[in-house]
Amino acid sequence: MLLSIVQSSGLPWLLPKWPSLVCSLGGVALIASFCLPLAAQQAPGVSSKTWHGKEEQGLNQELSSRAEAKYAIDPNHIYTLAELIDLAQEHNPETRVAWQEAEARAASVGIAKSALYPTIAATVLGTTIRQAALIGEFFHRQTLGLYRPALRVDYLIFDFGGRSGAIDEAKANLLVSNLAFNDVHRKLIFQTSSAYYRILNAIGQREAAEVSFKNAQTIEEDADSRLRNGLATRPDLLEATAARTQAEYDLQAAIGGEEIAHGDLATVLGLPPATVIQIQKVGDLPTPTAMADSIDQEIDRAFSQRPELMQEVARVRAASANMKQARSAYFPTLTFSGDGGLARAYGQQDLLPGSYAEGEVWSVGVNLKWTLFDGTRREHQIAEAQAEKKAAQARINALRDEIASETWTAYSNMKTALRQQQSAAALLAASSESYDAARESYGYGVRNLLDVVSAQKVLAQARSEDVFARTQLLLQVANLAFRTGDLIQTQPPKVGP
Repeated sequence: MLLSIVQSSGLPWLLPKWPSLVCSLGGVALIASFCLPLAAQQAPGVSSKTWHGKEEQGLNQELSSRAEAKYAIDPNHIYTLAELIDLAQEHNPETRVAWQEAEARAASVGIAKSALYPTIAATVLGTTIRQAALIGEFFHRQTLGLYRPALRVDYLIFDFGGRSGAIDEAKANLLVSNLAFNDVHRKLIFQTSSAYYRILNAIGQREAAEVSFKNAQTIEEDADSRLRNGLATRPDLLEATAARTQAEYDLQAAIGGEEIAHGDLATVLGLPPATVIQIQKVGDLPTPTAMADSIDQEIDRAFSQRPELMQEVARVRAASANMKQARSAYFPTLTFSGDGGLARAYGQQDLLPGSYAEGEVWSVGVNLKWTLFDGTRREHQIAEAQAEKKAAQARINALRDEIASETWTAYSNMKTALRQQQSAAALLAASSESYDAARESYGYGVRNLLDVVSAQKVLAQARSEDVFARTQLLLQVANLAFRTGDLIQTQPPKVGP
């Protein structure tokens, strides 16, 4: 480019000085190459202390300048599970990461397909040469300056499946990324569902603890009143006070658990942990009463829907395409290349006047290349591709066993949760009747205070277990849908007969 500027500026006398200018620039570059390492980042000075450098401060400033992604929700709106899942899928960063990775794999397919087309490049050559030309019995100093713009075309005509194998591999890798994207959504839906049901359980536990605390307060007040009237003893009051303090302790623990559960749900939704989110109550949700399908149907559906199993099948395709690409190296390739353009040159001998010349230039060629020996590189590439294919096939079998085991465990857990929920409901009803009867008998003087306190503790435990059993049943329904892949299907999973 400097040569063209010199020529266009009408200063051809600078051309003979071109080598001196190049040497000067080279010297500057050499000095700069020695100076640059002096300002480069260095390793920690000692092994006994942490490292804090200016580079770390720069990273902290860059990180702080990146605004945290936030969005507003209605603090007065009662969100359903479906609405929470929509928010998580839209705002959780993991979905965007998986999406961009799939976009990158889609671009890789375009890159692989581009090899089917020729490449056209515009080139500009600018050079100067000073050499000694032998003319007769003497060497004569000869200076040449060349400026040559041209268009170059390169095209791979035939390669026995190398490009098609690369395209097939890129397509298979894109399929893997798309399935991984679906799997991220499957896991995120289950994370949201789990966080939602944990909040329901935490809210239920807190409400049950509040009722138990109020009952314990009532018993303590009754014991205090009866003690003042001479109908109870001091140990009775102390026992009631101990029960009340234990109930208060359990209530505080339940309040803390509810706060943590709310923070976990907000984090899954891509919100700050302190965000206030109103959700449906557990009593507003229908619960199943029986299993929808048999275990064989659930396992078959898991085999046909689990994204990671289909990912392994796609990886087998990618390995087969890689093997096809490796085998193509045994065959020759036929390429075409050519260029054409204009050349403008300046020449000078000794101290004689220089002159300019210009004209059309072009070159065309066809190249047949056949690698006959490469140190067994191709053999090892094929062996590597075959091993990767067999490994992917083996992972399919291993993953099928894992999926079958996970589905069986989830199915059994759901059946157990169904039975536990029914038992917990019956226990709560019986405990409520027992507590009411103990209170009534205590009022008539038939039962002592210890019986009432014991009945109150049993009722508190029954309330807690009833809430846990209901939310656990809903969680196991979601877990079974997670294991079978129903969570990412267009139709909602079955939760009843």
